[in-house]
Amino acid sequence: MEKTISGSTVQLTEEGYLQDISQWSQSLGQEIAQEEEIQMTDRHWEVISYIQDQNKNDVELTIRKVGKSGVTDIKEFYALFPGGPLKKASRIAGIPKPVCCI
Repeated sequence: MEKTISGSTVQLTEEGYLQDISQWSQSLGQEIAQEEEIQMTDRHWEVISYIQDQNKNDVELTIRKVGKSGVTDIKEFYALFPGGPLKKASRIAGIPKPVCCI
């Protein structure tokens, strides 16, 4: 599906994940975060950057892996992205839905 976010028309999956990560920008991520009712801080962006780096390296992400990353722990990950941290962080980061997410 096509949607205009932050002034750009992007292609999204039915679940709202970007189909092409090259369309991602921080302003687009910020707008997706607002849709998720998340007020982004530097801590949020650190986690988003880590998730994007892992995606570039073809690392399959899980909540446990993010929690053991040294970037954040599981408790903080849930606090930063409540109600489905890996799904929400992945959408904001512009990466595909992680395989482990139902």
